[in-house]
Amino acid sequence: MIRQLIRSYVGLVAVAIALFTVPVAFTLTDQLRDDTADSVMREARTMALLLGNGNAPSCAALVEMADAFGSRTPGDVELTERCDTSLPSPKQDAALTKALETGEPTTDWGSSFIWGPELKITVAARQSEVALDGRNTGRVVGAVRIVYSTHDMTGRLWQIWGFRAGLAVVVLGVAAVIGAAAARRITRPLRQLNDMASKFSDGDLTARSPVTGPPETQTLARTLNQGAERLDTLVAAQRIFVADASHQLRTPLTALRLSLDNIADGVDDDFVREDVEQATAEVVRMNRLVNGLLVLARAEAKVTAAEPLPLWDIVRERLAVWRPAADERGVTITLGGSADGRPLVLTSPGHLDQVLDNVLSNALEVSPDGGTITVRVEPRGDEVILSVDDEGPGMSDAEKSRAFDRFWRGQGLTGKAGSGLGLAVVKQLVTDDGGTVALSDAPGGGLSVRISLRASSRSGG
Repeated sequence: MIRQLIRSYVGLVAVAIALFTVPVAFTLTDQLRDDTADSVMREARTMALLLGNGNAPSCAALVEMADAFGSRTPGDVELTERCDTSLPSPKQDAALTKALETGEPTTDWGSSFIWGPELKITVAARQSEVALDGRNTGRVVGAVRIVYSTHDMTGRLWQIWGFRAGLAVVVLGVAAVIGAAAARRITRPLRQLNDMASKFSDGDLTARSPVTGPPETQTLARTLNQGAERLDTLVAAQRIFVADASHQLRTPLTALRLSLDNIADGVDDDFVREDVEQATAEVVRMNRLVNGLLVLARAEAKVTAAEPLPLWDIVRERLAVWRPAADERGVTITLGGSADGRPLVLTSPGHLDQVLDNVLSNALEVSPDGGTITVRVEPRGDEVILSVDDEGPGMSDAEKSRAFDRFWRGQGLTGKAGSGLGLAVVKQLVTDDGGTVALSDAPGGGLSVRISLRASSRSGG
């Protein structure tokens, strides 16, 4: 936005300069051209009067004037042969013919575009016969031609246009500096609002925007600050609820299970014992569901700022925790990819640990005995891909579309012991960190969980 404002400001100044400077430059160019032509024409007319002075032209005065003119200006004088002088004779051309036949002066700039290298002015010399209207109507006895070099005029032309071009560049530079300062001042409230929004998206609910700038941005800042206050209050209330629910729900479930265990120990009737065991299984299942719901509620309620964390180190740490469980079933867990540069990802502390635990738990549950789980870390520009591939039965397209729904469970190979909340928790945590998660078919069969995380600009070396 700052660049757009600067471009607009400089563009307006450039248009103003073009509208006011270019016409003035053209006017000065035309004035230089006309003044030069008038000056040379006056000199040529004066010399023509001396050349046509009655029966005895004033040749000495004419030569003296021509020499003086040549010494003061870049012009050369040419005469028809009426005076015996060292001055050259003009070349026979259409301008000279017109002057000798009609007596009309001619001006030839040598080019239709501004001017050529020389200005040629040809004036007829008449014998002195004055008409009633004051014009010299004597017969034409010769002609005077002045060949005037336009080199100096071209230099002055470059000065006229160069000065204005340089001035325009300076003015545009000053306009750019002033425009940059003005644009930064105008957009400062918007940048402050953007900073607040960025902190909010990273989980900092305490971020607030200063109420500055024009009335419109002040109103917007107040509205956003009020919304932030309400959101912070709601999230805090949800956190309190989750903490209370965690305590209030787990305690009676634990007590109920202990009571059922005590009843089972004191019952001799097999039918009653079977009913108690079924009730205990349901309590265990309910406890698992409550734990899953609490984890999901915490993931939805906990909004923290993302930090640059070493993905490679976190993955290795979690794999070390899960390998003993995998070894019991003969499942091999391998880590692939590259640790070069040790990529850092933007994530909240603890999120990746929960994500890997849920994904590895599902992969281990569906993997056949002696199978392999492959974990890969692949940096790709501004993102890092974390993939977990298993050799289980995989999922159909319909199952993949429902896999992230709460309480949905796949077929698996080891029964339906899960709560159906694992992938829902994974998606919630990854989304909170600004990443994405998707399911696809693994290259060797089975399911591939691909998690895309934001890469940090900091190096993890």
